[in-house]
Amino acid sequence: MAESLPLEMLTYILSFLPLSDQKEASLVSRAWYSAAQNALRETNVRYNIPVSSASLSAIKSLGLRGISCISLTNLDGSPTSHQVLQSVAYHLGPHLQSLCLGGGSPTEASFVTLILGCRALRVLDLSGCNSLFTSGTLLSQPETAQGVRQALSGLRELNLAGLRDLADLSFNQLSSCAPSLERLSLAYCHLTFELGPALISIGLRDSSPSQFSFRNLLRFVKERAGRLHALDLSGTGLPPEALQALGQVAGLQLQELNLHSCQDLSTEAVATLCRQQPGLTSLDLSGCSELTDGALLAVSRGLQNLRRLSLGKLQRLTDAGCTALGGLRKLQSLNMAECCLVSGRELAQALGSVRGAPLRLESLSLAFCSSLKPCPELEHQVSGPKDPSPEPQGPSLLTLRALQELDLTACSKLTDASLAKVLQFPQLRQLSLSLLPALTDMGLVAVARSCPSLERLALSHCSCLSDKGWAQAASSWPRLQHLNLSSCSQLTEQTLDTIAQACKQLRVLDVAMCSGINMAAVRRLQAQLPQVTCVQSRFVGGADLTLTL
Repeated sequence: MAESLPLEMLTYILSFLPLSDQKEASLVSRAWYSAAQNALRETNVRYNIPVSSASLSAIKSLGLRGISCISLTNLDGSPTSHQVLQSVAYHLGPHLQSLCLGGGSPTEASFVTLILGCRALRVLDLSGCNSLFTSGTLLSQPETAQGVRQALSGLRELNLAGLRDLADLSFNQLSSCAPSLERLSLAYCHLTFELGPALISIGLRDSSPSQFSFRNLLRFVKERAGRLHALDLSGTGLPPEALQALGQVAGLQLQELNLHSCQDLSTEAVATLCRQQPGLTSLDLSGCSELTDGALLAVSRGLQNLRRLSLGKLQRLTDAGCTALGGLRKLQSLNMAECCLVSGRELAQALGSVRGAPLRLESLSLAFCSSLKPCPELEHQVSGPKDPSPEPQGPSLLTLRALQELDLTACSKLTDASLAKVLQFPQLRQLSLSLLPALTDMGLVAVARSCPSLERLALSHCSCLSDKGWAQAASSWPRLQHLNLSSCSQLTEQTLDTIAQACKQLRVLDVAMCSGINMAAVRRLQAQLPQVTCVQSRFVGGADLTLTL
């Protein structure tokens, strides 16, 4: 019956499936194959193309399929690179929407040739492409700039992260060719700051040919305030006064702001930002080491629409600050990795209070929270096969029924018993329990029974796991695609045989430095799971081995 559906309807239906299921569906029939290919294109699957003469035929083939999202690797100033860029412009350019040249070294001439052929671009990644900005002459010729401006008229997102040679003039020349920009990344670019009275008068005549100044950036933000929605200033050393000047730009309504590793920012500066930009839906304050509990309180009070919050490496954040998280009722993603003073009790109270509706949290990272331990409320009863979904009697993470991703890496105080009681998430897709020294086979089996939908699982450096535990656990994870077992020293070839039998959708397996697993076991896995794309087995049996299957 599905065969009689129009191709457009089949494509729409398949677009709701995970990538792995779309691949499986493509094998059903020719119609399903065509629909799956369309669905893959619509979900912006990125094709990584190495720059070599051998890629020319593949580029032509991808052009016939209408691929719209690519990344070019190993790009340099050689004639081969120039030839590949010409081929991309000709075969892919008319329908290319996302282009990544990150880390490459293209010449200015080949870059211009490429861009002139890509008139549908929405996303352009030039991170680390310092070769384009070293001379400071990129797009300095008016006729060249005019052509590039026409090609980039629809560009919405520009990534300039990690450009050590970016200066005011080169930034102005490039940004002026993208009048529709909504998202801009300047992460880890070297910004110079002249604050105080110097911010009062800013004009194009002040642009520097050798430095990238915050004053020039602020001029750009003022000009684009009505359109700019996302800004990444990670690692730029942004001081509190600069953040205040940015936040108060008239007409600016940021939705996403990344301030990762801006270590000079103060709690007061963050509080001011929350009052100035109440429409933020995503905020990254990871690594802003001076921030205290007051910053989290200000976020909770001022950013009621926040959906994604990252507070990693805030080592002055305590349990008291965590109580404010309950005020962020729309929060979907929370990263508190390396918050070493957070023990968990108040966090559970805020995220999973039974007195009010729990947060609809989908992603939670507590990696390297060394003080994290289960509180009495979380251990109100013992979970087992007879009671896989207990109802919490107090504040508990068990109420986070929408959780899809959970990272508990190196939370060393967690035990088998605590994991069995806390990890009751039938819909969980991604879980990391790496570096848990107390995790044994008993805990592994309990997690397998309580989290059967896992697609990604990391268990590296869990040295107490054995073949016996995997013999019981593997059958609970038929959807497993990515598995990391590196440095699980007790595992042998028996575990690989078990996984090959039970985890038929496996795509990536890492058994690095598992001394009990030899090459013969890896070969058997290769024969049994031909769909696996990569098995990484560094130092297996004393040999350095990487197999691409």
